[in-house]
Amino acid sequence: MAYSPDLRVLVLANQKGGVGKTTTAINLGTALAAIGERVLIIDLDPQGNASTGLGIDRKNRAVSTFDVMIGEAPLQAAVQPTAVPRLSIAPSTLDLLGVELEIASEKDRAYRLRNAVKAFADAQTQLPELNRFTYVLIDCPPSLNLLTINALAASDSVVVPLQCEFFALEGLSQLLSTVETVRQTLNADLTIHGIVLTMYDPRNNLATQVAADVRGFMGDKVYETIIPRNVRISEAPSYGKPVLLYDLKCSGSQAYLRLASEVIQRERQLRAA
Repeated sequence: MAYSPDLRVLVLANQKGGVGKTTTAINLGTALAAIGERVLIIDLDPQGNASTGLGIDRKNRAVSTFDVMIGEAPLQAAVQPTAVPRLSIAPSTLDLLGVELEIASEKDRAYRLRNAVKAFADAQTQLPELNRFTYVLIDCPPSLNLLTINALAASDSVVVPLQCEFFALEGLSQLLSTVETVRQTLNADLTIHGIVLTMYDPRNNLATQVAADVRGFMGDKVYETIIPRNVRISEAPSYGKPVLLYDLKCSGSQAYLRLASEVIQRERQLRAA
């Protein structure tokens, strides 16, 4: 699903809640922006936590991803800058809960987001290179509903945040089979970019065992970087900031910077291949 050579669209997906999807979207986006990329986060979760976590007040979401999904507004109209240089967001609102009813009978219901991103990418080519976005990260709801299907259909690759806990592998195999179904029916080019282990506590034997199991199962699809359990990561959203702005030196911030480098490294390898 290549839009243009210099724009990559990654979806953060896992139907399990509480695995660090939104936290990873916010902080990976911030880390990519910190190392010079221009990043757009598309908040496709009705809870809107990515928008709140980047300091976008609910009353300032006049145009949201809901308007984009029902075809009332182009994606560009929803895009807002954040406090992080080079990082923008298309915020969401609770209206997204009703999007399935709005578009259920439409032929292109699974491609609404893809069409919007395509129009956005085409418009980008008219801008000076300095002003073009290089990454789009899509934050999904914690379920395999029409919003998540739209995100998978619109993306080049999937980043899977996976919490180091007992049911992790079960959820992973379910997600992988959904990705396979989407690849066969909606988006033949969809790939797994990588699996990022989150909320890792090295003092917990189970977490170490899960990390080893996931690496055994998925091999080099698992990023080297592991995101630790870190109180600063948990505190940052209540200040409307990514952890990199809240406390750059903490272990969580440093982990997300390493993850961003790894994502870019994989992108280079993919392009070379």
